[in-house]
Amino acid sequence: MVANATLTGLGAALVAALLTRALIAIALRRSILAVPNDRSSHTVPTPTLGGVAIALPVLAWSAYRVGQDPLCWSVVFGGGILATLGFVDDLRDLSARSRLPIQCVAVAVALATVPLAVPLALGPIAIEPKWLVAALDFLIALWMVNLYNFMDGIDGIAASQCVLFCAGVLLVGHPAAFMHEFLWVLLGASAGFLWFNRAPARIFMGDVGSGLLGLLVGVIALTLDARRQMPLIASLILLAGFWFDATYTLCVRIATGQKFASAHRSHLYQRAARRFGHGRTTSMFVGFAVVWLMPLAWLCVNMPRWGLAWLVLAVLPLAAAAVAMRAGLREKAGDKAANEAVEAQ
Repeated sequence: MVANATLTGLGAALVAALLTRALIAIALRRSILAVPNDRSSHTVPTPTLGGVAIALPVLAWSAYRVGQDPLCWSVVFGGGILATLGFVDDLRDLSARSRLPIQCVAVAVALATVPLAVPLALGPIAIEPKWLVAALDFLIALWMVNLYNFMDGIDGIAASQCVLFCAGVLLVGHPAAFMHEFLWVLLGASAGFLWFNRAPARIFMGDVGSGLLGLLVGVIALTLDARRQMPLIASLILLAGFWFDATYTLCVRIATGQKFASAHRSHLYQRAARRFGHGRTTSMFVGFAVVWLMPLAWLCVNMPRWGLAWLVLAVLPLAAAAVAMRAGLREKAGDKAANEAVEAQ
């Protein structure tokens, strides 16, 4: 089983890499480029739509396996809706008002086949009413979809976090046979794309990839918890680098009276990227996940009663870094000038 799943993952990686290389050529030929704006961390127009290379092998494998596990329906229909929405958004730049209702439908469709974990255990806290668990599951999945979009801003960050999450579940969780193979497929497809997305990025995944990855990561985390294959808090620990940065930055912007829905570059990872560079920042996030988050996720799996304590330990270094680098706050004039000088080099 393990050998077959690994070979399937390697096959997905190869397909994704070949598709990504073809997409670079197509995007350049048709001028499908991500042009720098107020939110961007890159400085030159770069090919986009690379997420198609992740979506196609994942959706094709799930369609082939339909009927073997309810998760396939979740991926094919919910994931298919989001991938299509992202593809159109990358080409036509849809408004948030038009995207959100479709995202809600996609999340609802994806969760329709996922069993609820009742009660939903968060360490010693148990959330029992079925309607409340369903609402929390919906909000978690919807937030994952959007935070992946927020956080896909520097070379390799989003794809590497997906690879790390899948690898973390395989290492510290207890996924059953089907989930084990699906994780390998998602890991492989993300890694194949990541080869071309690492710093300096030759292509970006765009919304077609970020929305899909956000949904799949959220659905996987909820499914693992519902099937008692890994606690939800362990998944949150593995994903802490993403959700904490996005959530902290949003809360700070709201608390300081900023237009929180407007484009900005005040996330922790964006501040770090301007100071240290894209490649080094992504490497720091990867190293933090391997050295700090994965061991804490293992502790959470093996000592679930202390799950909230492990979660707090997971985010403490991120909180300290966010405060030190003024994540979410307006840039000081001196800092802005220094950052512009770094970007110009």
